[in-house]
Amino acid sequence: MGSSHPDGFVVAVLGATGLVGRTMITVLEERSFPVRKLVALAASSGDRTIRFKGQEVPVEQVRPESFAGVDIALFSAGGSTSLMYAPEAAARGCAVIDNSSAWRMDPAVPLVVSQVNPSALLDHDGIIANPNCSTMQLVPLLKALEDAAGLRRVVVATYQSVSGAGGKAVQDLQQQRETLVRGGQPISTQFPHAVVSSPIPAIDVFLSDGSTKEESKVVHESRKILGMPSLKIAATAVRVPVERSHSEAVHVELSQPLTPQEARKAFAAMPGVTVLDDPAGHLYPLAASSVGSDEIFVGRVRSDQSVEHGIAFWVVSDNVRKGAATNAVQIAELLVEMDLVHGARHVV
Repeated sequence: MGSSHPDGFVVAVLGATGLVGRTMITVLEERSFPVRKLVALAASSGDRTIRFKGQEVPVEQVRPESFAGVDIALFSAGGSTSLMYAPEAAARGCAVIDNSSAWRMDPAVPLVVSQVNPSALLDHDGIIANPNCSTMQLVPLLKALEDAAGLRRVVVATYQSVSGAGGKAVQDLQQQRETLVRGGQPISTQFPHAVVSSPIPAIDVFLSDGSTKEESKVVHESRKILGMPSLKIAATAVRVPVERSHSEAVHVELSQPLTPQEARKAFAAMPGVTVLDDPAGHLYPLAASSVGSDEIFVGRVRSDQSVEHGIAFWVVSDNVRKGAATNAVQIAELLVEMDLVHGARHVV
C-alpha cells in the first residue's frame, strides 16, 4: 500500500450492476484489496444497491463529479461510456482501468496483462486498458513461448462462451435450452442465430477484410501487449453454447525447436497458469471446471508437425474473472505496489 494512502483507497466501479462489474466488486473483496470506500456507479441508479464487505452500497448515477476524490476506478460499462467518462476521471487524478475496447489500441494508453507486461503501467497517463477476454488468456502462454523459443506465427480458434456478450446473453442461452427441451424451435434475442443449436462463427461485426472485430482484437491486442507489432497471427472467433469460460485451440510456429515437455515447463513457470495435461486420464482443461477460478488452464500440449518448430495446445479460462474482472483488480494491485496511484502524470 502506498504511504500516502495508509487507510486504503477510494475505489469506484462503473457498471457496478453488470456481470463483470459485480464480479469486479466480488474480486476486490476476495483479494482483500485495500478499499477505504467503494463508489458504485451505473448509467442509471434505479434505487439499486450492491453488497460489499457485508454492507449495502447504493448505486449512483454516473456524472463527471462522481470521480472527485476517487483514487482508482474500474470501468465495465461499454465503449461509449468509457470514452465519455475516463478522461473526466483521469482529469480528477483518478487512475482508470477500463474493460471496454475504447482505449486498447490508443498508443498513449497501456494495454496490460498483469503477469506479462506490468512495466507498461509506468507510462500510464491516467487511463489503462484491460484486454479483450480472448486475448487475455492467450497472451501469457505466447509470452512463455516467446521467451523459451521465439514466436514466428500464431493461429488461434476461439470457442467463446455466451457470457462474453453479457448477462442477458446467458439468460438467452438458458431460454433457448428450455425451448429445445420442450420440443420447440429456439430463437435468440442476443445473437443472429440460436447458439444452442449451432456454434456461430461470428463474434462482433464483420470488417472489410472478412474478419470480425473480435478476431481483429485478438491479433492487434496480442501484438501490442507482447511488444511484437509484426507478429504473424490469425484468429477465428466462434460463439459456442457454453455459459461461462472461453476455450481456444492454438497452433504456434516457433523460431527454435521446443519439445512439448519443455513447452509445459515454460507454461507452468508463468504466474497464473496451470498445466492440466494427462491424455491417458482424460485430463485436459474444461470450461465447466474453470468457472470461478482466476487461473489460465492449458493442456493438449503437443508438437505441430505441419511446421518446422510447431507447438499446439488448448487453453481455457473464466472469461468473466481473469478474462475481465480479476485482471483489472490485479492491475490495481500493481498500481499500488508500484506507487503509481496519483502519479505525477495525472492532470489534477
